[in-house]
Amino acid sequence: MTVHLGDPARHFFMTRSVARVMGLDLHAALHGGTLSPETYAGMVTACRGCALVEACESWLSQQAQVSETPPPGCCNTDTYCRLRKAH
Repeated sequence: MTVHLGDPARHFFMTRSVARVMGLDLHAALHGGTLSPETYAGMVTACRGCALVEACESWLSQQAQVSETPPPGCCNTDTYCRLRKAH
């Protein structure tokens, strides 16, 4: 089975956008040591293979406040929640 990976730039910004909506700064987490470069790259790659891209973009467009959780079905939920807990 071949997995189609989406555009790297699109998913890089989606990964950062979900984090931002959750009140997270991935750049600061990376430089603060709570997020490794490998995990960050893995988050973007996982997002690139996600089947819920349109649902995620819709969720992002509806967020007016900080959310405690990522969108339903997010493939990076565990990492986002771990970072939020460490935040």
